[in-house]
This record gives sequence, structure tokens and C-alpha cells, in this order.
Amino acid sequence: MKKILVTGAGSGLGAELAKCYAEEKNHIILVGRTIEKLEKVSSMIVQNGASAECMLCDISDIDSIKRLVKKISINHKSIDYLINNAGIGFFGPIEDLTIHQMNMMIDVNVKGTIIITQALLPYINERILNIISTAGLRGKPNEAAYCASKFAIRGFTESLQKELIDTKLKITGVYMGGMDTPFWDESTHIKDKSRLKSPADVAKIIRMKDDGRAEIIIDK
Repeated sequence: MKKILVTGAGSGLGAELAKCYAEEKNHIILVGRTIEKLEKVSSMIVQNGASAECMLCDISDIDSIKRLVKKISINHKSIDYLINNAGIGFFGPIEDLTIHQMNMMIDVNVKGTIIITQALLPYINERILNIISTAGLRGKPNEAAYCASKFAIRGFTESLQKELIDTKLKITGVYMGGMDTPFWDESTHIKDKSRLKSPADVAKIIRMKDDGRAEIIIDK
């Protein structure tokens, strides 16, 4: 049994990744900002015979990350996997984006991912998966600032792979297209979510290909 920490685990791909990795009877540490959502996912995992626990954390808040890391150090001593899934996006012409929206994407997608990885690194035994999106592979119209944040995490991931090459840790960048998730609920950027892959299907592909390779690309 492995201990797997998933950020942004309350809904969408994070919830599906948590359930998918729980199928092998791993212990899942569900991390997010809304306890009700985390508890709902935890309940489903437990009903299916695995174990899970919920930990509140806003990865854009350094003090919140410190509290999470303290709990991990006391309650678990170490974890086997860190799945950096939490992310946020705002879309539209670059001239329409507000400074607040740009700051949120940088604070969550970039700084949050980097800081929580740095803070948890001493406790991770095997694997880090950074869920990045194909927005980290190429620019897209009406996604300029979002792509910028994802390109940043692509650079972070590739640098970690080189920096930690002589350690036991495997670092994987995951690049997938848009999914039919609540991620788009506050946006008109995607007119018909139903044409997108389900997060459950994407989670299964990620789990199937999760063998320590440097990249997992799910483009269609």
C-alpha cells in the first residue's frame, strides 16, 4: 500500500485520480480547499474498500502549505507519491484579463505547485506527477496568461527531472487536453463541454501510463 497525496482532489480530475489510485488499495491523502468536496470523494473511496483522509490546504497560501506539511510530518513521516493537480484558469482575450485573475493563476498554478513540491520534497519516497495540460506545450488563443503559467510548470518539471536525476525520485509531467469538468463552469471559453474527454477516462490513462516516464501526453 502506497500513500498518495493529491492536490485539488475535491472535484474533476483530482477526484478521479484519487479514486483511480485507490483502486489498488493505496491510502489516498485528499488535499483541497473545501472539506465537503473532499469528504464526498473520501466516502466513495472508503465504500470501495480503500482508505482515505482529508486535509484542507490552499496551495496559494504559504502558511496553509506549512500546516499541511506539519500534518504529513507528524501523521505519516513520509508519502510515496505527490500528485500536483490543483490549478485554476481564466480565459479570454489578454486585454480582458484582470490583474487579480493573472495573480491567481500565478499564485496557484506556478507558485503553489513549486512551493508545495519544495516543502514536501523531503517526505516523498517515489514519484511526483505534475498535472500540467497541453497549455504547457503550445500557445493557444484566449489562453495567453494560462499558457504562461503552464509553460512555467513545464520548465519547473523538466528542471526537477535534471536536478533529481541521481535520486530515487521519478518526476513526470502530464499534458492533457481540456476535460468535461467544473473547471469550465465560470467560463464561456468552452461552448460544449460534452465533446471533451471525461476526467475519469483521463485519470485511467494517466494511471496506466504512470511508470516513471518523463512525460504522459493525452492530446485527443
